[in-house]
Amino acid sequence: MNPKMITPKVLIVAAIILFAAMMRLVPHYPNFTPLAAIALFGGAHLGRRWIAFMVPVSALLISDLFLGFHHMMVPVYLGFVLIVLMGSLMHSRVRIPYVIGGSLAGSLLFYIITNFAVWAITPYYPPTFAGLLTSYTMAIPFFHTALLGDLFYNTVFFGGFYLIQQYYPSLKTVETGFKR
Repeated sequence: MNPKMITPKVLIVAAIILFAAMMRLVPHYPNFTPLAAIALFGGAHLGRRWIAFMVPVSALLISDLFLGFHHMMVPVYLGFVLIVLMGSLMHSRVRIPYVIGGSLAGSLLFYIITNFAVWAITPYYPPTFAGLLTSYTMAIPFFHTALLGDLFYNTVFFGGFYLIQQYYPSLKTVETGFKR
């Protein structure tokens, strides 16, 4: 492995993400987790595209080893991969409005993907448009807590990393463009 790929910034960001994955294993309020924040933060701060995807997805996979695998893993992982992509769009311009917008958009995207999958994959709702609407309606309480969790954890991760950068200015360097 090329030593230039493992920079202090990558190590700090990866440590924040792995810590957040461990937070998934402790008891928490339903859907108030750091998962979407892990994806957005990783996409925004890990300069190489493969690392930006690998670290958050690996954190999910590691925590799923302990929590158990389930039939909704594909839509869940797809949702988080798309949130990593959203974070990568903010890569060189991490600002408060983008973080708030990314957090809100990520929450909504995950809600739409996973509840569509619940409707399409499970027998809980009839395979009709009314069944789809019922699936989305029944998930609103979970969306509420997921949205609050995403806003909270994005504030902690992005804000915390900003504060760390104030003490270690070398972490402020922005790599030009994503590399594969």
